[in-house]
Amino acid sequence: MGGSDTPESLHQKERGWIMESVKKSQFIQMLAEKLNIPKKQAGEFIDCLVDSITGILKKGDKLNVTGLGIFKVNDRPARQGRNPRTGETIQIKASKKVRFTASKVLKEAVL
Repeated sequence: MGGSDTPESLHQKERGWIMESVKKSQFIQMLAEKLNIPKKQAGEFIDCLVDSITGILKKGDKLNVTGLGIFKVNDRPARQGRNPRTGETIQIKASKKVRFTASKVLKEAVL
């Protein structure tokens, strides 16, 4: 990754073995260029989008964005687990998990 790409790492990238991660600032730059708006405005849009999605999920609602997918919160019940170091049985508390399910359109576009 970085500036020292070896022939092996370049080969791995071609085969899709190494995933690159787009950072928020890079995404804001891409959005600003595509919409021909200032980066500050694009950043405010992303922040508003994240806040809105978070608010919807906090209320327990599900968000369905056609062409992208469904965001929802799943409840995970309390359960028993094992401490991998000691083998001791432990109680794992109930929790909530954010889940995203990609739409058929997104899945087909990525394949």
